[in-house]
Amino acid sequence: MNNNYDKIANHYDALSRLVFFKSQVNAQINQLRYIQENSHVLIVGGGTGWILEELAKIYAAGLKIVYVEISAKMIALSQKRNYKNNQVEFVNLGIEDFKTDLLFDVILTPFLFDNFAEQRAAKVFGQLNEYLKTDGLWFLVDFSLHKKNGRWWKSLLLSSMYSFFKLLGIVEADKLIDMASYFLKANYLTVEERLYYGGFIKATIFKK
Repeated sequence: MNNNYDKIANHYDALSRLVFFKSQVNAQINQLRYIQENSHVLIVGGGTGWILEELAKIYAAGLKIVYVEISAKMIALSQKRNYKNNQVEFVNLGIEDFKTDLLFDVILTPFLFDNFAEQRAAKVFGQLNEYLKTDGLWFLVDFSLHKKNGRWWKSLLLSSMYSFFKLLGIVEADKLIDMASYFLKANYLTVEERLYYGGFIKATIFKK
């Protein structure tokens, strides 16, 4: 299992909206207002690329974006998006295999870490931490077992999701990693935290 969504790439957005309506989308869109013009942006696991069009609504030009996605089918869908005059470099690799000397103003990891077992999550966090500038922003959006509105249904839904993706041979994880502790240990500051879908989706902006 290599956390590759090729098998469901063409249906991923529809499945997401069927279960979560627009909660996954709104959690990410709300964060984009924190991006400054002419920023260097790293997007890891951006899926079908709809986020590129949302960025283009804010800045039609000037952004330099590196888009890392392990799924070739997701990359193909993303390349068809209208990102206007922003510069986008598409990289079809798992993030662990991505190497760069660039430093970024903003890193986006939407629903990335829920795919990983603990060891890989720790490795990827350390890697991305090195790619983010001092005072840079990290947009983390992922599932959460937050106590708001109860935890039992979140645990049940999360377990069902992992079972579904395991059946398809897509993800390696079978439990959710608490990434907040990694940011805390690395002395990040929390700029904003919002909950969606009854607290099952958490969107946090960290500052390095």
